Amino acid sequence: MNRAQPEPVPRPAAEGAEAPQGVELRHLRYFAAVADEGTFTRAAERLFIAQPTLSQQIGRLEQMVGTRLLERRRDGVHLTAAGTVLLDAARDVLSVVDHAVSQTRQAAGLGRPRLRFVIPAGLPDSLAVATASRLRSVADSAGVALTWLDKALDAELSPIRQRHADAGLGWLTASPDALPAPLEAMSLGEFEPDVWIPSWHPAARRGVLGLEELVGLGVVHGPRRASPATYDRWLEVLRAVDPRFEFSDPPLRHSLAVALAFAATASRPTAVLTGPTAIAGPPPGVIRLPRPPGAGDMTRVSIAGHPLTATAALVWHGDLPRPLQQILFDIADGTIPPAPASPPPAAARPGQRYAAELISGGTPALASSWN
Repeated sequence: MNRAQPEPVPRPAAEGAEAPQGVELRHLRYFAAVADEGTFTRAAERLFIAQPTLSQQIGRLEQMVGTRLLERRRDGVHLTAAGTVLLDAARDVLSVVDHAVSQTRQAAGLGRPRLRFVIPAGLPDSLAVATASRLRSVADSAGVALTWLDKALDAELSPIRQRHADAGLGWLTASPDALPAPLEAMSLGEFEPDVWIPSWHPAARRGVLGLEELVGLGVVHGPRRASPATYDRWLEVLRAVDPRFEFSDPPLRHSLAVALAFAATASRPTAVLTGPTAIAGPPPGVIRLPRPPGAGDMTRVSIAGHPLTATAALVWHGDLPRPLQQILFDIADGTIPPAPASPPPAAARPGQRYAAELISGGTPALASSWN
């Protein structure tokens, strides 16, 4: 149990006051550390400062801002609504400053070049692992330091476009050519979700579900914050069939088995739609994952015509220095196997063969993903 922390009394800010004077970068770093760690004790250990000092500095920050930023409870500290706003801004400020210092040192010939790379949650594990492993190997050989960022990427890939990250692995729901400047991208393959429906549904025997049938069910998918790009694009496709269609958030994130159990016992017929998981339109011989534990009375099917897809891609800012761009080219060259001489099966579209090999290391098995 965490000890209760003394709560400073925030000094009310004058109405219409501008940004408080005296807020320093160290205050923002302290605040972000406490928010990340959830307790003053762990945050102080991470920052290598005394806990009373950290508590005093957070209290000072609250006084300068004029409102309480953290709620101290027995189970740790929790952000207030104002604290949530400041935390997002603090992370943006710290990211920009750290990047500027890194670039300045590089320009002066000091330190190693650094690449800030985003790998958001919700990617198929094997796709993320293959890319991360290749990136570490290539970066080490090139003498480049890596900073890993775990944050969601929207359709505009805002963290990269706004320079909070240099590059990332994410989902595109349109052609790479349609990306807004100054972003650039290389495609790694096209993926689609798994769909689980009640085993008694007529489509369960066919193994294929039409969009009209899907929108007639309750559909568990999301939450949106996990993958805004695919969520919005797929919602748009389904609303073209039924303008009133809405997704339902899963009862517990990252638990497909629990979502299936809830869907199987829902009061109305309900399907479960995962994030991009499988190679879109897999050719014969590509093996899907075994039936997960707890699937119960739910059956996995595909959607006719493969209308819900997303392209896995390496994306980077166009002004990234050429040596760092070359690292991304090397990742793609080492991750995407060359196309075999024999033509692909008629059911497979470009990119599907190598994506199957990509995420399995040569074995045509697929990785799971649940948003």
